[in-house]
Amino acid sequence: MPTNEFVISKPKSSIITLPGLDMKKHDFIDDFKQYYVHLLGRDENCQSPFYAGEALSLAIRDRLLERWKVTHQTYKDSDCRRGFYLSMEFLMGRTLSNAMLNLGVTDTVTQAMYDLGIEIEELISSEYDAGLGNGGLGRLAACFIDSCATLQLPVIGYGLRYEYGMFTQTIVNGEQVEKPDHWLRHGSVWEIERLEYSHCIKFGGHTEIQIDESGEERNCWIATCNVLAVPFDTPVPGYQNGTVNTLRLWKAVATEEFNLDEFNAGDYAEAVAAKITAENITMVLYPNDANENGKELRLRQQYFLASASLQDVILHWTGLHGNDFSRFAEKRCFQLNDTHPSIAIAELMRLLMDKGLTWNEAWAITKNTMAYTNHTLLPEALEKWPVKLMQKLLPRLMEIIFEINARFLIEVSMHWPGDNERLRRMSIVEEGEEQQVRMAHLAIVGSFSVNGVARLHTELLQNGLFSDFYALWPHKFNNKTNGVTPRRWLAACNPELASLITETIGDRWVTDLTQLKKLEPYAEDAQFRQRWHEIKRAAKQRLIDYKARKGDTGMQFNVDAIFDVQVKRIHEYKRQILNVLHVIHLYNCIKKGGNDSRAPRVVLIGGKAAPGYRMAKKIIKLINNVGQIINSDPETDKKLALLFLKDYRVSAMERICPGVDLSEQISTAGKEASGTGNMKLMMNGAITIGTLDGANIEIREEAGDENFFLFGLTEAEVEAKRGRYDPIAIINQDEDLQQVMHLLESGYFNQFEPGIFDDLIQSIKSRHDPWMTIADFRSFVDAQKRVEDAYRDKDKWTRMSILNCANSGKFSTDRTISEYNRDIWKLEPQVAGLSRFSNGKYVSGS
Repeated sequence: MPTNEFVISKPKSSIITLPGLDMKKHDFIDDFKQYYVHLLGRDENCQSPFYAGEALSLAIRDRLLERWKVTHQTYKDSDCRRGFYLSMEFLMGRTLSNAMLNLGVTDTVTQAMYDLGIEIEELISSEYDAGLGNGGLGRLAACFIDSCATLQLPVIGYGLRYEYGMFTQTIVNGEQVEKPDHWLRHGSVWEIERLEYSHCIKFGGHTEIQIDESGEERNCWIATCNVLAVPFDTPVPGYQNGTVNTLRLWKAVATEEFNLDEFNAGDYAEAVAAKITAENITMVLYPNDANENGKELRLRQQYFLASASLQDVILHWTGLHGNDFSRFAEKRCFQLNDTHPSIAIAELMRLLMDKGLTWNEAWAITKNTMAYTNHTLLPEALEKWPVKLMQKLLPRLMEIIFEINARFLIEVSMHWPGDNERLRRMSIVEEGEEQQVRMAHLAIVGSFSVNGVARLHTELLQNGLFSDFYALWPHKFNNKTNGVTPRRWLAACNPELASLITETIGDRWVTDLTQLKKLEPYAEDAQFRQRWHEIKRAAKQRLIDYKARKGDTGMQFNVDAIFDVQVKRIHEYKRQILNVLHVIHLYNCIKKGGNDSRAPRVVLIGGKAAPGYRMAKKIIKLINNVGQIINSDPETDKKLALLFLKDYRVSAMERICPGVDLSEQISTAGKEASGTGNMKLMMNGAITIGTLDGANIEIREEAGDENFFLFGLTEAEVEAKRGRYDPIAIINQDEDLQQVMHLLESGYFNQFEPGIFDDLIQSIKSRHDPWMTIADFRSFVDAQKRVEDAYRDKDKWTRMSILNCANSGKFSTDRTISEYNRDIWKLEPQVAGLSRFSNGKYVSGS
């Protein structure tokens, strides 16, 4: 480890005593110039807004660093109980605009840049997305740590610093083509490398029993191949409260740069092999795990995150308390974001026993500090790792898991004597042709709290997927309905609407979203409705202009059409294909001459398919082929358009959110854990068309039945249909559906690519289609007709839009995190750092 390469005396306090940084316009101008000219070496001939964005970001970061230092010292001085959020994904997006908002300097900085002849929007847009996530899971983690800082809770986020984030999606001949997303090609001004907190991570080797200094037998993990975990810290500011928490991301580096002996012998490739192997761990988000090498790399990533993070927490603990762990569970709490970091349970056991604790002492600490969030109802999405792979890669951890399982099964057998089938179902180690470790089972056994992320999701976990565990430990299970941060997803991304809201009800809604309820009476105010409508219409025009600038289309969209949007990961259960079937139906109506009375519609679908997910990629191809036919047909002009939004990401959603009229949340009931895109769109005044799935149920309850377009089978009806589902019979009984399927099956949308959609067509016609797409077609079409009827009445639609926004208060992550803290973490807000700020200015040394 590189922490002791240079030994210096402890610096005097005067080294870190600085005058506070002002927040006035001229201060930002001065600092911007210093960074732009002296640090970045730019002049008036530089044409790229990127470097101006870097200079401004550095000036903003300086202000964050002041508050960051104070926050850290406050936590240290109070020795408070602290939380640690472990997640394989943190989909942070761009930082600059969010940092300005949370510092309360957006207007000041915008004017400062304007005085220099610079448009702030150009600088914000020049920043690369930190694409360290795949979708909802990673974006939720980002919203969570934002809310933790705003609520002034002492929580650190731990993740991985992937060199290449979520791939850049291009569309070639209608098909998804993945390109590397090297978001770090120019580095990141927001992060600070902390080499002094690096940790050694072990892989491979073997275990053996050794006698320690006290004569006790110890299982030792030896002859390992080691990798160094180097932390990079990013500030996470709360909303205008002086608190700046930390997101710590780990980078994998080799313990030795290369083997000098092999290099001198001429074997240059082998000389750097260890370095390449080590750094592969944090090279790519979600390596393709279709082969054994991919599976092994994914397991390496998960253990790397868990071990580095836990070692970090323990190092900080021993620095304060030595090897006395008697109060560790009282002072520390870990939240596992899905099963990915659940190996942390076995790793904490290892680390504590290596510190000299007995099994029982270590287990008492582990099961009282770990909490597990489940994010899926799909059994195939619950991770399992082959025992052989774990024995090869993590032999000591596998021994510990075997022991945890043996002790757990004794508890189960005492609760249900002789119930061998239940023992088999509940075992952490799944028997079969190849033994597998069920990571969700490990997470439940080793945690004191297990939560779902929407009310229906939690009920289904308790009564279905984890019913055995719920029967054994009902006290462990609880629900925490997801949310999104209103700072980014309304205040920052939709400033025009945010300004109207603040003008009308004040600005407390930014940190207390339930204040939006005060908008309800204004839904009956004709003047307010008109202003709301104008803001929504302007947002739609900006979305059109944005897509035109991106070169996504040369089409002329009708700004007064329904902007019908479905943006999310492409997956069969999310049923983008049902959306396409409806679009084909509308197109067929136009071709038959019966669409004159219908409201015009622009259908926008965006999302990425996992590189190895063939059917999801076929869905993207279908969307593009159908769109090409519809958009080039003169008869559809100003009536119907379908566009696939390529390379959907956080910054794109920030553009899309304000301009959406209709939010498509159409997953098969019982399959979506929660959803968060539904919340972002509702918050911005979109009206949801959806099934009773995930958080849709709670959105409908909050908005009111009359302000939600419901369709489709319920979860119970879906389950009741299994075994007797007959999509062919449904098609034969529905003339509209017959015509849609005829257009698909005749090759109308793939005339020069015969058979390309046969697999998709057969999957939705199959009796065994788990998503039951055909079953919900008629209900979906009827609901969409109700959408059109409502949209043609501008006052009615605007009223519904206002009421959706007004009733979105429940879906703030501030509420979600408050519930996590109340029921699970039990942290005390730390506000002492506020005393060091006067009128927004840091007072050094106070």
